[in-house]
Amino acid sequence: MALVLPLAALACTNFIVGKQASADGSTIISYAADSYGMYGFLHFSPAADHPEGAMRDVTDWDTGRPQGQIPQVAHTYSVVGNTNEYQVTIGETTWGGREELWDTVGIDYGSLIYIALERSKTAREALECMITLVNTYGYASEGESFSIGDPNEVWLMDLIGKGPGQKGANWVAVRIPDDAISAHANQARITNLPFGRKTKIDKKLNCVRCGDWMWDKNLVKFAREKGYFSGKDKEFNYQTAYCPFDFSGLYVCEARVWSFFRHFSSDMDRYFDYATGKTFRETKGQDAGTPMPLWIIPERKVSVQDVKECMRDEYKGTALDITQGTDAGPWNSKLRYGSLGFKLKDPQDTTKVTQYWYERPTATQQTAWSFVSQMRSYNPNGIFWFGVDDAACSCYVPMYSCINHVPECFAEDNGDSYTFSPTSAWWTFNIVANWAYTKYSRMYPHIREQQQAWDDKFNSQIAGVDAQAAELNTEEARAFLTNYSCSQAENLVAEWQRLGTYLFTKFLDGQERKEENGQFKRNRHGHSVGPNRLSLPEPLLRVIAPEITHE
Repeated sequence: MALVLPLAALACTNFIVGKQASADGSTIISYAADSYGMYGFLHFSPAADHPEGAMRDVTDWDTGRPQGQIPQVAHTYSVVGNTNEYQVTIGETTWGGREELWDTVGIDYGSLIYIALERSKTAREALECMITLVNTYGYASEGESFSIGDPNEVWLMDLIGKGPGQKGANWVAVRIPDDAISAHANQARITNLPFGRKTKIDKKLNCVRCGDWMWDKNLVKFAREKGYFSGKDKEFNYQTAYCPFDFSGLYVCEARVWSFFRHFSSDMDRYFDYATGKTFRETKGQDAGTPMPLWIIPERKVSVQDVKECMRDEYKGTALDITQGTDAGPWNSKLRYGSLGFKLKDPQDTTKVTQYWYERPTATQQTAWSFVSQMRSYNPNGIFWFGVDDAACSCYVPMYSCINHVPECFAEDNGDSYTFSPTSAWWTFNIVANWAYTKYSRMYPHIREQQQAWDDKFNSQIAGVDAQAAELNTEEARAFLTNYSCSQAENLVAEWQRLGTYLFTKFLDGQERKEENGQFKRNRHGHSVGPNRLSLPEPLLRVIAPEITHE
């Protein structure tokens, strides 16, 4: 794991499932918004009509910095989280890429997402909206990958700007085959483009179209001018040109894609040395090894529940299992202090500094919120499965895409990351998870039990809820599904508060209170029975024994 590299803040993970690859014929996009200090809430903006000449404010999603205004359209669609009333869904992951291409003027990546959702009925409309915005106003963020889907298709787009003050972007987008699954996790994933096939120029978007591919017309020319690429068009590799690998791009990023694929393919072991950076390290950065495909055909159909479980992935059962090793402590905690790694000077040669990296699974403590969007061509309403905090310790609540307001527990104004709110889902789930991290192997089974029970409950209810909604007119159905979504979210938060109280009581002061018949055990006089005093595991006791006084 050792290389001298800049320590980057790498966050967010997206999984993609085509409609023929899914168990129920839906398309699926998942997303984890991972950022220390970010508050987890469910975005909502209602459908609205706007007068001629109206302007829309653009505010940088990460910093809150005003970016200016753009003309508003006559009508905007309702948006719930990262999906809209037409089930169009957009997720993202940041990969940075070449710093000289970053800018702070124009439309930032978060605003691109929400403006496109307000204005698009299909994934292709959303893709074209995003490109039009960038071409018109410029791009004010680092390199990004976007998952853009609707009930019939899903696209993946890699995009980075052209440098300060420049309009447009260096981008490429491809439709993921219907029978395939794909993923991205803070690393550009598109490599070679289909040069040699018939293409046409789209003058409106200033791009090339080639079947299920699209890219900026000057993509390769720009790379040549900047010295990023010097070969023939057919040799051009987007990832190599605009986001060349470093060790973290593999070990911290591509490994998450590998772990998603491994759940649905028996052929992923051969990519392990690539995904973990082993080949890259052994060749001193000259070769990353055989890259993983952009997409794979799964060996079985992928259900929405499968994707939820993949969002909870901690690499368990692999050599990367974050709950194992000295850094996991005596109780197999996933919590790591500081950033994604650390640097140490060589005690014999202080001019030599080595960078070490922790494992970075999909499920991580810095997640603010995550979702699994189920886009259904067979139903007018999609389901936006939404959860807050670490997905491994959370639950996904069904939020229907047509709802007309969000539950109080998920509301944007219900506290923030520095203002505690007892009715906030984010604070409730953080309290439970952070307590569990102290004795993860002891407490997590209790969380997992509740998690599975709520998953089963929600999954079993959906068919009946859909059937009831189908009996109603549009507005009645909207009200019914809003009430269902909101009440289930509030019920879950209330149950999680009870779970937090239970775990706090059971594991108070490093002990473990005894139970009997579902109650904390008492003697025949009603007094509490003494708790189990948990000892540290023997391997750790042997490590610390030399520092402890003995007889």
